[in-house]
Amino acid sequence: MASQPGGEERRVSAPPPRPGLSYSAPPPIPVAPPVPRTVRTARTLWLLSFAAGLAVLLGSFVARESNLQRLRGVVAGMAAGSDTESVGTAAGIVFWGSICALLLVTLLEAVVLAAVLGRRSWARWTLVPLLASHLLLLVPASAFLVPGGAAGSYVVMLWGAGLLLAFAGLVLLFLPSAGAWLRREQALG
Repeated sequence: MASQPGGEERRVSAPPPRPGLSYSAPPPIPVAPPVPRTVRTARTLWLLSFAAGLAVLLGSFVARESNLQRLRGVVAGMAAGSDTESVGTAAGIVFWGSICALLLVTLLEAVVLAAVLGRRSWARWTLVPLLASHLLLLVPASAFLVPGGAAGSYVVMLWGAGLLLAFAGLVLLFLPSAGAWLRREQALG
């Protein structure tokens, strides 16, 4: 009981009752379903593919002097009668252009793979033409970046392994469990 300044006492009413629990309100943080094993495996295969491709590019960069020397001979044979400066410039353009083109395609694949892992369904379809363009780009680049001898066979094996890993990862992204995981995000969003 509380007393008023005029000497009156009055009863203080109890606070209003708390509202009941509501099960219709969404949780403050949406629950993200776990990533299926197929998507995790696909991610691992793609990362191994990137590692194989980048190992070839790194090896080509480290051995750039021998590669450029070899390319100067190839360019001189193709453009007979050219001066040494233009042959060296053409060899440099071909070598660095091949490395930059392969690096660009690899970076684009990594960005699109990140979009797939961000649960964007369109991104897995984008990986199909990217992987095909990567394969088509390896054909002319092999003429410029594959050295002769045993070192050349290692480059070809790494490129082949990288392409097989990427293709296997792409196939896994189209399995039903990966598709259901991607569609679940579209239904929530």
